[in-house]
Amino acid sequence: MQSIIDIQHLFYRYEKDTVLEDINMSIPDGSFLAIVGPNGSGKSTLLKLILGLLKPQKGEITIFGQEISKFKDWQKIGYVSQKANSFNTGFPATVFEVVASGLTKKLGLFTFFKKEHSLKVFEALEAVGMREFSNRNIGELSGGQQQRVFIARALVSEPKLLILDEPTVGVDAENVNSFYQMLGDLNKNRAITLLLVTHDIGTISDKVTHVACLNKHLHFHGETKEFEELRGEGMSEFYGHDVHLLAHHHEHGGARK
Repeated sequence: MQSIIDIQHLFYRYEKDTVLEDINMSIPDGSFLAIVGPNGSGKSTLLKLILGLLKPQKGEITIFGQEISKFKDWQKIGYVSQKANSFNTGFPATVFEVVASGLTKKLGLFTFFKKEHSLKVFEALEAVGMREFSNRNIGELSGGQQQRVFIARALVSEPKLLILDEPTVGVDAENVNSFYQMLGDLNKNRAITLLLVTHDIGTISDKVTHVACLNKHLHFHGETKEFEELRGEGMSEFYGHDVHLLAHHHEHGGARK
């Protein structure tokens, strides 16, 4: 399977603190990768490096076959941050307008909005289960609904890779599973490669295809079935503390987190 991202011998440090050390990984096209690790393990730094917001201090990142310093086609990549937890609920825009704003970079700021563009907005909203809310003010929605709208905004420009940083921040606990089911459907039905930073690996492990365990070093990177075979002691050795509840065990009849 062709890789959409290749990372070779990547290092990054802030002043005296090394946060990423000799990271090597390939993310296959069409995969759904969950990146897990304790707070301060370098997950957000890795995302910033992949998004071009930080430059590698040592090592290489290749995206869609191009070295990242030469990569220009950023519309192929959609990014959704932890917006729902801090979004201004008084923001005067409808759901439709928020999603339509995702086309600005692709079309240009002053391009006339055509019917075909409206159809793309509705298609993106349909994909995240939010089409019926298109005329609702974004500030009237729950945190989970807002986050679905932000994902639709990222989807409307038809990216090949979607990166999400802790997307369930602000999502009610009872809605987390359906939220991840929606992401799994996007991965399967729209052939979008997903890269997700999460603490909910127990909840999502039956949706993702691959898992990466990061704590300055890349301690594990492989298919989900391999990750599930790891026992608590092994993960505790990687992380330096007890993380046995990360694993998803089918024999117990469901996900644990």
